Amino acid sequence: MANIFDAFSLKGKVALVTGAASGLGAAIAMALAEAGASVACHGNRRPAKDTAAAIDAAGFKAAAFSADLSTTEGAQSLIAQTLSAFGSIDILVNNAGTIIRHPAEEFPLEDWQTVLQVNLTSVFQLSQLAALDMMKRNAPGKIINIASLLSFQGGIRVPAYAASKGGVAQLTKALANEWAPKNIQVNAIAPGYFATTNTEALQADETRNRQILERIPAGRWGQPRDLAGAALFLASPASDYVTGAVLNVDGGWLGR
Repeated sequence: MANIFDAFSLKGKVALVTGAASGLGAAIAMALAEAGASVACHGNRRPAKDTAAAIDAAGFKAAAFSADLSTTEGAQSLIAQTLSAFGSIDILVNNAGTIIRHPAEEFPLEDWQTVLQVNLTSVFQLSQLAALDMMKRNAPGKIINIASLLSFQGGIRVPAYAASKGGVAQLTKALANEWAPKNIQVNAIAPGYFATTNTEALQADETRNRQILERIPAGRWGQPRDLAGAALFLASPASDYVTGAVLNVDGGWLGR
């Protein structure tokens, strides 16, 4: 009988992690590499070469790629680069995202379209292209989308972000329904408040920081590594009967 830990092995798998230059994406990329996967690390404005170098230095295999997911051509370019370097994609983690803040009545259409392209349309494009590779090889696959607390809540001054992340949750379920018969599981992770560069302003705001911590039952900000176990589970054979799920990793925020 196989050991349960074997179900978490990614040996021989190729994973593509978008937005892997820092923060949550970098932590996920390292976790998948530690589990045995070769990792394609994507970056755009922030190159992912440091993440790939850190993975290489730890004795695992990685490469860095650049693509602008705010354009419709970015997804195709990134998939092509990954397939050229590694030959296949077994695991896709759609982590790259952007957020722009304006009052709803003043939100420029251009900014709306940018957020929706990066956070939702590119997620669909990348998922579609990766799934086509999996289907062509008749190979099992895993797609993990990074949703948000704002997949469930509306937020303030971020209508495009909230709309995009609500869309990510629903897209996850839609793709899961269609691709489960092809042995491709599609799931999402909804992170809570994590200590990353994207939340530095909130952490530095004494009042807002206190309010956030008071709402989190765990009593602390999440650290990027706190997401690693959930990502590994959803990327591995251990989750073969899990699809269409949105897993909250939020220190208990949504249950409060």
